[in-house]
Amino acid sequence: MKKLFINCEIIDVFSESIIKANVLVEDEYIIGVGDYSNENVDEIIDLNNKIITPGFIDGHIHIESTMLNVYEFSKICLKHGTIGVVTDPHEIANVCGTLGIDYMLKASENVPLKIYLMLPSCVPATIFDESYEKITAAKLRTYMEHPRVLGLAEMMNYPGVINGDKTCLNKIKLAKYYNKLVDGHAPLLMGENLDKYIRAGINSDHECSTLEEAISRISKGQWVMIREGTAARNLDNLLPLFDGAYYNRCLLVTDDKEPWELSEHGHIDYIIRKAIKAGKDPIKAIKMASLNASQCFKLDSLGAIAPGYKASFNVLNDLNSVDVNDVYIDGKLVVKNKEVIDFKPTKIDSDIEYEVKNTMHLKPLKNDSFYIEPRGEMVRVIDVIKGELLTNEIHCKLNFDVNNGIDVENDILKIVVVERHKYTGHIGKGFIHGIGLKSGAIASTVSHDSHNIIIIGTNDSDMQLALKTIEEIGGGNVICKDNKVLGKMSLPIAGLMSDKPIDELSIECKKLRELVYDLGVDKKIAPFMNMAFVSLPVIPHIKLTSKGLVDVDTFKIVDLFI
Repeated sequence: MKKLFINCEIIDVFSESIIKANVLVEDEYIIGVGDYSNENVDEIIDLNNKIITPGFIDGHIHIESTMLNVYEFSKICLKHGTIGVVTDPHEIANVCGTLGIDYMLKASENVPLKIYLMLPSCVPATIFDESYEKITAAKLRTYMEHPRVLGLAEMMNYPGVINGDKTCLNKIKLAKYYNKLVDGHAPLLMGENLDKYIRAGINSDHECSTLEEAISRISKGQWVMIREGTAARNLDNLLPLFDGAYYNRCLLVTDDKEPWELSEHGHIDYIIRKAIKAGKDPIKAIKMASLNASQCFKLDSLGAIAPGYKASFNVLNDLNSVDVNDVYIDGKLVVKNKEVIDFKPTKIDSDIEYEVKNTMHLKPLKNDSFYIEPRGEMVRVIDVIKGELLTNEIHCKLNFDVNNGIDVENDILKIVVVERHKYTGHIGKGFIHGIGLKSGAIASTVSHDSHNIIIIGTNDSDMQLALKTIEEIGGGNVICKDNKVLGKMSLPIAGLMSDKPIDELSIECKKLRELVYDLGVDKKIAPFMNMAFVSLPVIPHIKLTSKGLVDVDTFKIVDLFI
């Protein structure tokens, strides 16, 4: 079937200009950009001088971190002009093993959104984590020939790569054997160690929080993914990358994005819009979100309005506001007048669905399980940096005779990570600064990347109640105060994702967020999202897992007491 789109203002990402032309589409592909007014076509679509852009591609996202199921996630992405995502399912893989990968592949089979996978490289993320299953190179081999698998996802164990760890290197070699890509994850890594990391075959990085980091990676041949998510917001620091020659090696990603933000602010369109408001060239920003992403991941038929490319494009009412009106994917209209043309969710096999919805395997704990036996006064404390995933180590003198060391007045709270996959009963215990909670406790099964239960509180009693409630609801987020449950949100799919519509889930998220703010948490913090990353021992400088405190810089377990 031939369609001719007339009266178009086309964003030409090759010449970085706006051209006025018609676009001829046959079935899935663009076959011409020009006049074509004499062409015999089945349908003429008059765009009335609206703007056509290539469809946007998110080059790095964890769908599970949106807390949406694949069906709901696809709908909100399409609405905002995202026609494709490259996702790493390592969240659900940590909880469910390879069955989690199977689930994500199956759930994304029939949605119009193009969902590509990078296979989890680090499950568990490090030797300091406890996940459901250890996913080896041998287990990954099964998936390498899948047409929607593009390679190996973020290689977080950068110390392992640098030091020649065979487990890491075997996975990279596997990807290279199949001519697949390898994504990076190496925050603050510089100099000769960065050379070693890249030399292993790593193509990109999304962890740059400073301009110096980003430029060093670009100059060494990597793609830099400019991340603007819910917890990690790096765009402002990296805005100079939109200028000079840098932008040609950059793409735009979200990594982790809460549902209310997707619903209210948007997706990749939001990042483009924010860059434009900061004075950056909209065409360059669109190129970074389309052609650059497609080139990074070798998606040769996507990313441009040109002959031979897939007819996957957006129709905008206005360029500067990135106001998406219609979306076409492979020549089919999937969003019309800002509304998604509905499609049916993929049916999941009952045995897989049962496993991913029954993931709470907790050993019964005692009433004093969170008690910290004092062995001195000086302790290491995790210090949260607002707007960053990085955490600093600070040293504090605590009085363990009062509330077991918790000092609410000085924002020194207790934090625990409870293993939930294999009934081990392991609990990592410590203290955290920078959250601001004045009373009660907050808890979640979303704690990167092993997704054990993480709890922050002002007293052990509320923390214990939060744990009990989390188990009862099958995973999710919980807030407790004065031995009462103030709020809870169930995430029945692996303790990570909801089966509710995005509008309903967004309301729940916002209610929980406001409840936490009422308990004193700084509004500059995304409370549950920030808490989730405090247990990720591949982001400097100090983190807490179910095995204890981890010094990320030395890659060692360290004692709480100094």
